Amino acid sequence: MGDVLVIEDDREIRNSLNDMLEMEDYKVRVVENGLEALKYLNSAEVSPKVILLDIMMPVMDGYEFRRNQLLDKNLADIPTIVLSADRNCEQNLINLKVKHFLKKPIDLDLLLKIIAQYAR
Repeated sequence: MGDVLVIEDDREIRNSLNDMLEMEDYKVRVVENGLEALKYLNSAEVSPKVILLDIMMPVMDGYEFRRNQLLDKNLADIPTIVLSADRNCEQNLINLKVKHFLKKPIDLDLLLKIIAQYAR
């Protein structure tokens, strides 16, 4: 199974996603913000197959993370799925080339189907 990077500041959501994905036999890495994610991605031996990205986070939010990701040729092509409670963020994502946008609370069955497109 492919690797999934979860970037989420809410501990409960982060742990729930981690547990659910591990039950589906994915290798999962979780981080709390965009800056942590960039540090991890730049040091990882193998890039994840897909990134699950929250938008509203401290330190570095999802928008800033995604802009940095797109500027790095080694990271730009990793499919990114945005998960956010911000109902207005979808319009702001148009120029950030995300693969999918799912509103929180997340439809877990749909999320698993989308992840499987990239990580199986």
